[in-house]
Amino acid sequence: MPAAPVPAEFASALEAVRAVEARDDLRVTEIPAPQGLAPHSFALAADVVGARGVADPELGTGRFIVLYDSEEPEQWGGPWRVVSFAQAPLEVEIGLDPFVADVAWSWLIDSLDANGAEYTAASGTATKILSSGYGELAEQGDGAQIELRSSWSPSDSRLAPHVEAWSELICTLAGLPPTSEGVTLLASRRVGRE
Repeated sequence: MPAAPVPAEFASALEAVRAVEARDDLRVTEIPAPQGLAPHSFALAADVVGARGVADPELGTGRFIVLYDSEEPEQWGGPWRVVSFAQAPLEVEIGLDPFVADVAWSWLIDSLDANGAEYTAASGTATKILSSGYGELAEQGDGAQIELRSSWSPSDSRLAPHVEAWSELICTLAGLPPTSEGVTLLASRRVGRE
């Protein structure tokens, strides 16, 4: 079966997403999008960059999937839907905090709002993962992670603010400082380019 023609609105939105400049401490790349979720989709992956300048998913990682359906599924409330994932390690003491999941969700909403991302129908789960190593893994000791799976419907085709918000969320979860408005990052990379 031949692929459906790419709608101009979808192609234009992706061009703008590909032009987003990633933070210097986050490596963002285009990856194959999952098939079958919508007639058109696009996906990005991001990993926090470690001290040696190498992307290290152990420090923080995420996925960002754009779904587009001109039929405007009722549950989406429009033609666009974003599905995202962000994960980062935590100090065990922070992982034990009963409010850390609430804080992670608020960071997503705050980041969307601060970046001017207009959206509706936000939903998701925040999961704290606590682990202890035993036997051959005893040397690992105790560990903790926070994982945020979320989705929302962009109000229009301006997707760049949504990508910027997701990028900021990953960095915030990883404990990196926020970027300041008006501050240019050195050696900025273009999304999807090495």
